[in-house]
Amino acid sequence: MTPTAVTVDRKDLRVALSGPAGLNTVLELHVGNETYPAIVKEVQRDPVKRIVRHIDFLQISLTELITVHVPLHVKGIAKAVLADGGLVDPVVNSVDVRATAANIPNEIIVDVTNMTMDSVVRLGDLQMPAGVSIVGDPEFVVVTVVTTKIEEVAVVAAPVEGEVADGAAPAEGAADGAPADGDGGKPAAGGKPAAGGKPTK
Repeated sequence: MTPTAVTVDRKDLRVALSGPAGLNTVLELHVGNETYPAIVKEVQRDPVKRIVRHIDFLQISLTELITVHVPLHVKGIAKAVLADGGLVDPVVNSVDVRATAANIPNEIIVDVTNMTMDSVVRLGDLQMPAGVSIVGDPEFVVVTVVTTKIEEVAVVAAPVEGEVADGAAPAEGAADGAPADGDGGKPAAGGKPAAGGKPTK
């Protein structure tokens, strides 16, 4: 249909979308004397107040297949994963499905109870309700396992250049900060200065 500008009350919108289907709730938009079945296509919120500033509705057919985002949730405790120091990690939080408006699921549940450290759940492994099909590459991984173990590694600090190692005797002539040169930094015999210097009085 031709795009139509409409205005809705924020409170009415919040109430209408507060059910278990969330943004996938099938709405009735009353525009003038017409009623349109629709779902939310996009929501724009204020970046600070988070209130809805703009919303796009998509008119749908109640009998034709449509593609929507559905939340993906995991359930169960993967005891084998926990025992090996692992953690079940959902890669995505939603998936795309195709269904009629009446068959849109509120969520897709993944049971992770039997997962092990080598397990992954792919898009093609998800169990869809009747009348619902998954959209996307069946090999795409949606749930995986990550390790949380940290291996302890012994770290030995390397001595800094010029630093005397613990327990090592200082070089001869270098005690108390004195230079290690053979002349100890003293003038040459007879009080003569080094070459190029002036004699002291």
